[in-house]
Amino acid sequence: MKLTLTRKEFTSKATLGQLDINGTPECWICEDVVREGAKIHGQTAIPYGKYKIVVTLSNRFSKLAGKDVYLPQLLNVPGFEGIRIHSGNKPEDTEGCLLPGTVKGIDSVGNSRTAFINLNDKINAALKAGEDVWITIKK
Repeated sequence: MKLTLTRKEFTSKATLGQLDINGTPECWICEDVVREGAKIHGQTAIPYGKYKIVVTLSNRFSKLAGKDVYLPQLLNVPGFEGIRIHSGNKPEDTEGCLLPGTVKGIDSVGNSRTAFINLNDKINAALKAGEDVWITIKK
């Protein structure tokens, strides 16, 4: 499965982009601000590039939920650890992770839980079918 995130809007608070699956639009993504050459912990979007996605146990979200929570994780992101795809609506809801939404707002996305469930189901189905899942993040 090939995911492509095309970053489209850059503001002082957030980065918004369109996520496609195998060339078909899937949802919007809200991220932290793109900061070329300067990373601020918990406030910086991940670098442009191509990353493999796996689904792993999230210790942070499992602790919050009081049960095991498995989330998509982007591997080998330079300068970042534990980058995931999870629900959330605005940059304050992430520390570098990708937040899906069905609608694009100003510095935010809406209907994130719905968008996340749909995306997560597709990622899990592809992995279960033996496919590799990759995401390319570009301008």
